[in-house]
Amino acid sequence: DEELLRAELPVELHAMAIIESALQATAMSRVGAGGLWQFMPRTARAYGLEVNSMIDERFDPIKSTKAACKYMKDLYKMYNDWSLAIAAYNCGPGNVNKALARAGGNPQSFWEVYWYLPSETRGYVPAFVGALYALKYHKEHGIEALAVPMPAHTDTFKIRKMVHLKQVSELTGAPLEELQSLNPQYRHNIIPGNDREYILRIPYKFTDAFIAHEDSLHRHKDSIYFNPLTIKKIKDGGDGQRIVYKVKSGDYLGKIATRYRVTVTQIKKWNGLKSNNISIGQRLVIYSGRAG
Repeated sequence: DEELLRAELPVELHAMAIIESALQATAMSRVGAGGLWQFMPRTARAYGLEVNSMIDERFDPIKSTKAACKYMKDLYKMYNDWSLAIAAYNCGPGNVNKALARAGGNPQSFWEVYWYLPSETRGYVPAFVGALYALKYHKEHGIEALAVPMPAHTDTFKIRKMVHLKQVSELTGAPLEELQSLNPQYRHNIIPGNDREYILRIPYKFTDAFIAHEDSLHRHKDSIYFNPLTIKKIKDGGDGQRIVYKVKSGDYLGKIATRYRVTVTQIKKWNGLKSNNISIGQRLVIYSGRAG
């Protein structure tokens, strides 16, 4: 909400993140869209997010929200109508422009081009309206919010050398799972600070311990954390953690890709698959970061 207000956008646009990802920062779709705002890699890069085998800033809720704000401002400038801008976020400006052309005349809103849009997009804007309604009127329908603990207070540090989150955990006592949750953009728990400056977020109560041990973080580059073979495999598209997955009933490539936070394209490449067809009992090789 703070980023939307800072960008002078309607705060109601937060409902888009709900229907895009259910507010899960590490969500990955079967077609490769990722993060809170479900950016495809090409669009993410166009709006300044780093997406590669080491870093995926689509999973950084702060940076991805800033990028989503820029994208929505651009879409609104194109159409001067929020319903069309929201539709374009889902299916792309090209499809909305085609719908406007096919509708003829001078359509001014989503509802005037409804039948000319892709079927998924025809449900997207109504889903946005529904999410807003549920947020505002849930009490009238007897729906109460669950008590959810507030996120921990955090500190941020600028990292200029290669650091592994396991090192941070072991030296400070901060739980690895909490560090992963606060830094979901680091796909393999490695902050590649040798390339440029990156941000590390840690729970506030471990700040003093981090400062006390910061120098120690850079003394073990030949350790298991930074095995040259592992780093090479990461840059080649895997992280050295080779998983052989046996296909079960109900599985499909998108589901498996989401579980292991990889893309369908990667699974096909690793296994020499020409199509998305897989069969029960088939074994697939996956190079995964963190299973989810």
